[in-house]
Amino acid sequence: MIVTVTLNAAIDRTLLVPNFQLGQRHRASAGTTSAGGKGINVARAARRLGVPVVCTGLAGGRAGTLLVEELTNEGILNDFVRIRGESRTSTAVLDPTSNVYTEINEWGPEVSEDELSVLREKLAYLSQGAAYVVFAGSLPRDVDPGLYADLIREANRRGLMTVLDSEGDALRLGIEAEPYLVAPNLGEAEALVGHEFVDEEDLTSALDEIADLGARNVLITLDTGCYGLFREERADNVRVRARAPRLEAVSTVGAGDTLLAAFIAARMNDRSYEDAVRSSVAASAASVLEAGPGRFDFREAQRLGSHVTVDRLEPVRQDA
Repeated sequence: MIVTVTLNAAIDRTLLVPNFQLGQRHRASAGTTSAGGKGINVARAARRLGVPVVCTGLAGGRAGTLLVEELTNEGILNDFVRIRGESRTSTAVLDPTSNVYTEINEWGPEVSEDELSVLREKLAYLSQGAAYVVFAGSLPRDVDPGLYADLIREANRRGLMTVLDSEGDALRLGIEAEPYLVAPNLGEAEALVGHEFVDEEDLTSALDEIADLGARNVLITLDTGCYGLFREERADNVRVRARAPRLEAVSTVGAGDTLLAAFIAARMNDRSYEDAVRSSVAASAASVLEAGPGRFDFREAQRLGSHVTVDRLEPVRQDA
């Protein structure tokens, strides 16, 4: 089983607004409401792949109640800690004529130490039957940025495969706790290593730089695929580049979350790293054809798999 942890879960409100312009009055052609947050997106995609998964995290107020109801309606198992603060609402405007996506995210609730203690207890209970625990998304306001690192160390001690997908200090400190896998996107990876990537050599080198920070395995997710470094028992490093076919995207939001879920699902089924990367990039590509993170057509993902290219990469030599 996979347990996903979303500490800053949200209600995602997406509006389709043709020819959207700032400062003008518009009428949305359609609107959707769903439970959101990176961990929830991962869970939604994992469920579509037939992997047992349960969501946990923090949920409060009316938005928190709606969030739990939405997950239950989708058939996604969940067990959230109820908090006193109000869970955030994220509003997005998608212009289908230009495919421009505008997103407004609230900061999220304040969380007390006693609420975090309840979360730790719940996570320890839920993870008893888990193989992977995925810590994903931002932290609520004023929460210690080292929280993910603490939770990862606790899970590591219990022999769990820990996965981290966050940003900023929470990501940097979390990697130092030596998670099994870290999955930054391009911008997050650049922030970790301290410079922009201008070519493939930079991306390949960054895999090793991020691994040296503490992560055993690294996935850098891109709009067009991913770069990965994988090592069993910290030996025989495998570096790969995977590229998806070019598609006319409906929405790229959550594509990286789908990629991460599909990679974990493939590894749970004992597929090789190369096969896992191929199937995860295919699922990510299929997800951009649908509106809503974590949603994709499984048959389309299978079809796209034959069009994904996966190449081995050599390590970048460092000048003496």
